[in-house]
Amino acid sequence: MCKNLAAALVAACCIAPAFSQTQAPPKVLKIAFVYVTPVTDAGWVHQHEEGRKAVQAALGDQVKTRFVENVAEGADAERVIRDLASQGNQLIFTPSFGYMEPTLKVAKEFPDVKFESITGYKTAPNVAVANARYYEGRYLAGLAAGRLATSAGYVAGFAIPEVIQGINAFTLGMRSVNPKATVKVVWLGAWFDPPREREAAMALFNQGVEVMAFHTGSTAVMRAAQERGKLAIAYHSDMRQVAPDAQVLAITHQWGNYYTGRAQAVLEGSWKSAALWGGVKEGMIRVDSFGPKVPQKVADEVLSRQRDIAAGRLHPFTARTALLDNQGHEVLAVGKTLSDEQILTMNFLVQGVQGTLN
Repeated sequence: MCKNLAAALVAACCIAPAFSQTQAPPKVLKIAFVYVTPVTDAGWVHQHEEGRKAVQAALGDQVKTRFVENVAEGADAERVIRDLASQGNQLIFTPSFGYMEPTLKVAKEFPDVKFESITGYKTAPNVAVANARYYEGRYLAGLAAGRLATSAGYVAGFAIPEVIQGINAFTLGMRSVNPKATVKVVWLGAWFDPPREREAAMALFNQGVEVMAFHTGSTAVMRAAQERGKLAIAYHSDMRQVAPDAQVLAITHQWGNYYTGRAQAVLEGSWKSAALWGGVKEGMIRVDSFGPKVPQKVADEVLSRQRDIAAGRLHPFTARTALLDNQGHEVLAVGKTLSDEQILTMNFLVQGVQGTLN
């Protein structure tokens, strides 16, 4: 997950080779993954674990993969990453923003090891970065929510640009089909705290919201919606196994192709440090897994808009009317589109969001 995301992530908007690693490829590539929470049946870490499995399945006996789970950001992460490099892993993926600095520090000590900082923004000769345009899926989910409801709740971890992008895109998606739609935000100050995630969802349902979205790491919000007979948007993974009636759709993160491609590059001796910010077009973000309460015409509409995003015909942050923040100030003139830099440094909530940045 991401915490205190810096504006310098602007550099990670596209594949841009920066440094070349030309060492001879290994016969069997040892790959390690470091996870910020336990491996669960759904969520952020689950999707990266699915990516690891995809690498193993695609490359077979050319690779040997392993993971270490529930590693706290900071000193613990640095120790684990260093241990993995010392143990002969030649490619190490570190998918949490708080792993960025520990990854860079260890990378200096192991110049022949390749590192992939997922959601980081700082590269080095042996450190690449990658992130996804999660906001594209959020917009599509908002469109579906707007067809089904007028009020939504949003349980959010931290007020960083990535999360703010998602809240705003979701709200704009809702209001594109339901101009009076509103979104109430609750900030947790945590990525993974199932009891508090559930408590926040229940509080929002008690305030009358009809559908829930969230940017946290567990299935607690989905379970709360199922229990209350309400609707919710799954994030990271399909969560119908815990919320078969509540799920509207899932915004899923797809890491398998990226991870496999980067491992293949190491095997071929062509790995380069690079920065990628990919979305629907690149297959890194996908909306799917519609629930039973979603009319087919709504699902078809969402999938059609997804194709539009992939083709470049639709951008969530193009102002169809003047884009206002939730204090009534214009932030983008009609017909204009926010640049990648503006999106990556986003620090306002759009009209329709009930809440503040804290």
